[in-house]
Amino acid sequence: MTLTRHQIRERAFQMLFALNANPDADHDALFQRVLTDDPNQLVPVPDYLQTLVDGVLASQSDLDAQIDQYLSTGWQLKRIAKTDLVILRLAFYEIDDVEEVPNRVAVNEALELAKKFSDDRSRRFINGVLAHTLDGDDANTES
Repeated sequence: MTLTRHQIRERAFQMLFALNANPDADHDALFQRVLTDDPNQLVPVPDYLQTLVDGVLASQSDLDAQIDQYLSTGWQLKRIAKTDLVILRLAFYEIDDVEEVPNRVAVNEALELAKKFSDDRSRRFINGVLAHTLDGDDANTES
């Protein structure tokens, strides 16, 4: 089974969301759960999935600090929906640490994750936070 980068991001989101709820969960078992429906099948974990999950987990406090600086006055990390926070962490990780992924791609992928796993309000919120990362690009990534 070959996954696209988009599919890998979806599975990274699922892993990170599960680990956010249960930090002591067995990583290997979670990888298998997001990669196959067959509990008897052991599938290889794509390198990029491992990179995203390990990278976000290792950099979580730095990522949260970055996200925090882009929040509107009065907003705090603890007020952000967990789905949105995980999506933002993934996006900021790709923007900061994955050179071959352009910022605009990371932002657009985050918005796609929000479409699938969240709602329009959350997607607009995520777009607003991530718009600051596009360094002079057109800030609004949605058409």
